[in-house]
Amino acid sequence: MCDDDARLGRRALFVTGAAAALTLGSVTFARGADDMHHTETRTVRGTLPPGSPDFVYVPVEVPDGVREIRVSYTYDRPAVPAGTPGNALDIGIFDERGTDLGGKGFRGWSGGARTEFFLRADDATPAYIPGPVNEGTWHIVLGPYTVAPQGLSYELTITLLYGEQGAVTQPGYPPQRAKGRGRDWYRGDCHLHSWYSDGRRTPAEIAELARAAGLDFINSSEHNTHSAHAHWADVAGDDLLVMLGEEVTTRNGHVLALGTDPGTFVDWRYRARDNRFGKFARQIRRSGGLVVPAHPHATCIGCNWKFGFGEADAVEVWNGPYTPDDEVALADWDGMLVASVREGRSWIPAMGNSDAHRAPDPVGSPQTVVLADDLTREAVQEGIRAGRSYVAESKNVSLAFTASGGRGEHAGIGERLRVARDTPVTVRLEATGAPRCTVRFVTDQGVLFTSSPLPVTGAGVVEWRTTPSYAAYVRAELRHEAVMAPLPGALAAFTNPIFLGRD
Repeated sequence: MCDDDARLGRRALFVTGAAAALTLGSVTFARGADDMHHTETRTVRGTLPPGSPDFVYVPVEVPDGVREIRVSYTYDRPAVPAGTPGNALDIGIFDERGTDLGGKGFRGWSGGARTEFFLRADDATPAYIPGPVNEGTWHIVLGPYTVAPQGLSYELTITLLYGEQGAVTQPGYPPQRAKGRGRDWYRGDCHLHSWYSDGRRTPAEIAELARAAGLDFINSSEHNTHSAHAHWADVAGDDLLVMLGEEVTTRNGHVLALGTDPGTFVDWRYRARDNRFGKFARQIRRSGGLVVPAHPHATCIGCNWKFGFGEADAVEVWNGPYTPDDEVALADWDGMLVASVREGRSWIPAMGNSDAHRAPDPVGSPQTVVLADDLTREAVQEGIRAGRSYVAESKNVSLAFTASGGRGEHAGIGERLRVARDTPVTVRLEATGAPRCTVRFVTDQGVLFTSSPLPVTGAGVVEWRTTPSYAAYVRAELRHEAVMAPLPGALAAFTNPIFLGRD
């Protein structure tokens, strides 16, 4: 029995603020030398005060001969005044290879989604990585997400099961290409959660819903773990490309590692002030992935994006059901487009994803529709990176958006129409599946054109004439009828921009 109340209460006062960490005293086990099949259990109790460090490590001395580790925990949830955060405690584990940032010791993280887990050579709780249980110092990591004014009292139970270890299984991963249709528009949802983090659906259930939503590709994006990577191969197919990634969930915002190499783990234990994000953004790209800040203006604790957009390959502007924070994200992204034009620098494309976790969360609402050369990981990523995409609320909505000059010049979404400043330009949007929606053409000067509502059939063509001197870019929005004037209606779809004029 170990009790760290007093010591933790004193030391935590000196490590508040940034992504600080605190290591407690070791938990040790005394294995009986002649008994190969017994178990040993230790219990650790402690209290975390308000202002605790982001991560509290509990070293566990694992002796030789252990075949399985089991961990469970509880903590108190006292009543708090309205508007005051209560207690929330996350949990994970690192093996004998250590807890170095970006190191190789990571073996799993379930956040606050589970109260217990196990791991052994041939199996592990979802969100945890099977593998050898080697002798050495392991670390259970506690993450006090929020702490009530009364403090957070916890109890941690660690059980070691002795005996011969099972055979380590080799993971299998989904293929990086599906059958495809050559160069075409492909629909995808790149922000999804299964029971391998805090979701409630299996990969098979998600794949079934993805097919029903008309999706061609999806991306596995569990919070702070790559444990799901080895569980998608059976549900991928010629009709569904499954890319692998992670939602890197820091205390200063979340970022999608989109389409990384199988088995890639991206660390999350830092804040913006630590100046570490650039290192891990580069790791994502070295691993073949895209860096996509997720729901940058979400209001949940720790969700608001604070790392800037200098490392972003794209930004998730629309996340799940359209809400006011998505409207703010859309306006913020439009401001970034204006700045890119003003400063003559590259622009950041936008995308949308469902962030579906459990029923009744719909998979594929919204979805990003990408013009790609084929249905492969690399081709889809290139389409997203180039901004050759639009976002639709469902498979029912399809768009064709173009700009043309008077001499046959032509450009599509994410492209540039290279004509002189005073050249007349015709912008054309063809839409289906958007009954009674209004079309708005948005430029660097703001909304310069608003159509009448589309017919109840949902199909229509809208054209507008401008010049590059009047509009440096044009993007399209389809809006549902407004519930309350003068606020705009919720989005049904929006496009990435077409740029007008010579560089």
